[in-house]
Amino acid sequence: MGRPRERATLGGWLNFAEKLYAREKLALGQVATNAHDEALYLLLTVLGLPLDSEADVLKKKLTAAQGAAVEDILRRRALEHVPAAYLTREAWLGGQRFYVDERVIIPRSYFVEIIEQQLDGWLRKPAAVRRVTDVCTGSGCLAILLAQHFPKAVVDAVDLSADALEVAKINVAEHGLKRRVKLWASDVFDAVPAVKYDVILSNPPYEPSAHVDQQAPEFAAEPRMAHDGGKDGLKIIRKLLRQARTRLTDEGIVLIEVGGLIAAMDREFAALEPHWLHTEDGANCVCVIHAARLATWRG
Repeated sequence: MGRPRERATLGGWLNFAEKLYAREKLALGQVATNAHDEALYLLLTVLGLPLDSEADVLKKKLTAAQGAAVEDILRRRALEHVPAAYLTREAWLGGQRFYVDERVIIPRSYFVEIIEQQLDGWLRKPAAVRRVTDVCTGSGCLAILLAQHFPKAVVDAVDLSADALEVAKINVAEHGLKRRVKLWASDVFDAVPAVKYDVILSNPPYEPSAHVDQQAPEFAAEPRMAHDGGKDGLKIIRKLLRQARTRLTDEGIVLIEVGGLIAAMDREFAALEPHWLHTEDGANCVCVIHAARLATWRG
């Protein structure tokens, strides 16, 4: 890459990084949706600077060692297409840090805003919630957010991947929630004790297999099982909804994030009357389904 004079400062490196992202056609969306934000995050992190640093930090002149560290991380990001979160070993959700590595999908979910802003409105007595589950928990971040939101609840964090559960174990411990967040190795509820939940939440694999085959290198670097939802993307969702019929309290709810499968969900599960929640960017791809609908469903 070389380091001409214009890369003497952090701002110079940032300008270079943005051009590099464009030239190498790097895929975004795992950490940030634009090159400026992701590159700035990478540079601040590798230099050990606060992510909320003031703008004048861009004038900071880098030492030779700092420049070498920045060059190395940009080389790995741009030329090897390593996802930014795997380079920093962290992801941020709801203003909180979570450990991640190649064993788990990089956390990104509309549930961050749903849990904080909308979830309580779908529950008759939010303060009375005692049992919650996060199915396909991955790094465990959503299970942790649920435990923080419902301080009196036990949260079952479920995943089929033993590797993912090892990462979730790290995060649960770091957030001081080992007593209330229980990890279960299970294909949906197959190996989970028969308890009933007030809330079942899931951000499952929902990409059709053919789409997963064609993913950009950054997304292909994540565990395939965290993306692949079968031929039409609905394989895990079907199983989840069938098993949820006997897993909800009378007033319980299921919330599922489904990406681009909104129309497919409305066609196949019309009898369940999924209600689509508004999200800030208009994706609106999280639905709520009530226990009463599931109880009479013959799907």
